[in-house]
Amino acid sequence: MYVCNIVVLGLSSGYSVKNSFTCIFLYLKPSTKHLYKNSILMNQIRVVLPLLFSLIGLVHMNGQNTIQLGNPSFEDTPKNSEQPRGWYDCGFAGETAPDVQPGSFKVMIDAYEGNTYLGMVVRDNETWEAVAQRLSTPFVPGQCYTFHIRLAHSTNYFSKSRTTLEDEFFTQPAKLRIWGGNGWCDKRQLLGESDLINHTNWQDYDFKFKPKRAYKYILFEAFYKTPSLFPYNGNILVDDSSDIVPIDCDEPVPVRTPEDEPPIAINIPEPDPEPVDPKPNSTPDPIPVDPTPDPEPVDPKPDIVKVDPKPPVKVAPPKIMKELEDVAKLSEGQTIKIDNLNFDADKFNIKNEMHEVLDEVYNFLVQNPKVNVEIGGHTNGKPDKEYCDWLSFERARAVTDYLKKKGIKNDRIQSKGYGKNKPIADNETAAGRRKNQRVEIKILSLDG
Repeated sequence: MYVCNIVVLGLSSGYSVKNSFTCIFLYLKPSTKHLYKNSILMNQIRVVLPLLFSLIGLVHMNGQNTIQLGNPSFEDTPKNSEQPRGWYDCGFAGETAPDVQPGSFKVMIDAYEGNTYLGMVVRDNETWEAVAQRLSTPFVPGQCYTFHIRLAHSTNYFSKSRTTLEDEFFTQPAKLRIWGGNGWCDKRQLLGESDLINHTNWQDYDFKFKPKRAYKYILFEAFYKTPSLFPYNGNILVDDSSDIVPIDCDEPVPVRTPEDEPPIAINIPEPDPEPVDPKPNSTPDPIPVDPTPDPEPVDPKPDIVKVDPKPPVKVAPPKIMKELEDVAKLSEGQTIKIDNLNFDADKFNIKNEMHEVLDEVYNFLVQNPKVNVEIGGHTNGKPDKEYCDWLSFERARAVTDYLKKKGIKNDRIQSKGYGKNKPIADNETAAGRRKNQRVEIKILSLDG
């Protein structure tokens, strides 16, 4: 008898997978004396060998249909502006490549799998980052596949804005889009799209898709919230992508997203029922009528003529931003505090009570179309510098976003976070800290 090994090889983007199977071959001498001895063994082999080779075929077929990505957890030396090994940069010409995180641009979240992960950004100049890879096996048209990947968001991603050329936090949430194509950066079919990623912990996202063609490439890209009125600076972190596994198209795939939480039940009390007449068919009691009503009083002085008063004259409320009433009194470089703009602690959302003063700023910019301004955010001096820089910028950007949504063009307004670098009062007192946390308008240009 001879013992041998059958080795099945599968190649996946430069990574080999081996499965070894042991088979037994019987060498029979042509002499009749061995025939009887080996007849029982021969019958056993006739049963075992077909089963063995069927198993080998199934494993080999499964290896061909399951698509394994190369470097699925984006392992490499941490570095900025260079994609991880095994992946191809599909960003815009003149822009930097994605990053191997953590450690760059103040991103410090630990990897979920291995030591590193992929960091991608979207930018305020309508560019975004993407990576692609050639598949080990093309997709089968009409075949359904399932795939999952870990996604997160960093509250720190400090880089340079392409529109202002200033250092800014790329902290707005972004989403992941998955494309199939026939070239490195070809986007023929959108295979999947995640929700907007705004959580800082790693969460698993499942995708199920059905390619229309035998695409040979897969592409991951960061993208904005949709619909979006204007581009912004944001980030998404990607790690631990799985094999792409063929499944039955009728097989449901659970989607594990941050929104998969039971809905909050709100108990709304039902109104008390109206009282029911215990005798609906009976005749109602008559309404009593006074047979001798009192006569109407007679005015003892009929010669007095009543004159309706004049309607009140509507007086416009006083302006909050009086400094903006006369553009001739303004000068380039001048800063003006926006009053009545009181954010909640550690928040940067625009509240309804802020609309009045922000509408005054909007009307000023509409009435003076050649004026360009900067919205600058400031904080008190208590938190650390990095947090103050981030919060002040987010508050300034919230104001500029409000004005842009109302129609002010991007090139007329910009936002900047000064953090705690420019106090106007003592940070040791509560009153001083309230004065320091402010948002200001800076006149950049009066004539365009």
